[in-house]
Amino acid sequence: MLGREPPINTKLPSSTHLCCLRRRESSRTTCTLRLSPPCRLGAPSNATWHKIILLLILLAVFLCSCQTIPAVSPPGKVETIKEPKKEPKIALVLGGGSSKGFAHVGVIRVLEQEKIPIHMIVGTSVGSLIGAIYASNPDSFQLEWAAFKIDRGDILDFSIVNSKLGPVQGVRMESFVEQTAKTKKVEDTKIPFYPIATDLNTGETVTLEKGSLARAVHASAAIPGIFVPVQFGNRTLVDGGVSDNVACDVARAKGADIVIAVNLQRDIRETEIDSVIDVIAQSITILMRESSKSKLQYADIVIEPEIKDVSVFDFSHKKPLVEEGIKAARKAIPKIRETIARFQ
Repeated sequence: MLGREPPINTKLPSSTHLCCLRRRESSRTTCTLRLSPPCRLGAPSNATWHKIILLLILLAVFLCSCQTIPAVSPPGKVETIKEPKKEPKIALVLGGGSSKGFAHVGVIRVLEQEKIPIHMIVGTSVGSLIGAIYASNPDSFQLEWAAFKIDRGDILDFSIVNSKLGPVQGVRMESFVEQTAKTKKVEDTKIPFYPIATDLNTGETVTLEKGSLARAVHASAAIPGIFVPVQFGNRTLVDGGVSDNVACDVARAKGADIVIAVNLQRDIRETEIDSVIDVIAQSITILMRESSKSKLQYADIVIEPEIKDVSVFDFSHKKPLVEEGIKAARKAIPKIRETIARFQ
């Protein structure tokens, strides 16, 4: 009969109820399927447990085998690993120049104030004297205090009796170093220190790395013809300025990355030459300046204080010399910082 729908004979599970609601909306019959909560199942069988355990094992193996895939850089770009910045090894090279060496004190004061690290000191002649005191106790205030106490009589001990090889014995110089420096041996200084001397027999430049600090300074500053040559081990040594007055090459050989040199021989004019001692000293000064030219090429920064009208053994200009050292060092600070930054 039209208008009547055939009965639904589909068999459903006992847990399922089917309800058909007849609604005449646009000539369609809507059937709603309602599911009752599932029936409670019995305990799994042993076979089921075996399957579950096997699945868990496979899942664990799968998870353990997973690895993080590294990110791949876009084509054309190469990732670079930045290495940690390396601090450059900085050497301070102090040249010879007799009484002009008080300028070294001013240079060291500025470097310390500006926190420029010094990893080694190479000193020749008066540069070894100032360098030894500072290397044994890196304190510019104490260095300046000691420098202002130095008198001509503390360095020059003339003797007519033992003047065959030179009128100055150098005993007082050694005594001054022993009393002033905080360490007794070259190898024990807080900052590695390398005093430079010259072998009188061979002309070879000698770097003194071990032994008495006072004796090494004496040898490095023993101006030939004025000081008696110094016996150091099996060598006879004189002033290092004869062969290497500003020993920048030695600093490089010792592993310095940056070399700061202090040259005191920019202006060597001397008008007061009144004795044989003055003649010898001025002649050695000229020789030192000439020997320095090739060695200064190894320096990254050269500090040259403006020093004029100061004779070799004139100790009356301490303060002006220190001030000139300060001025010259301050001018060099920007270049020093630039060099350090470029190295890093």
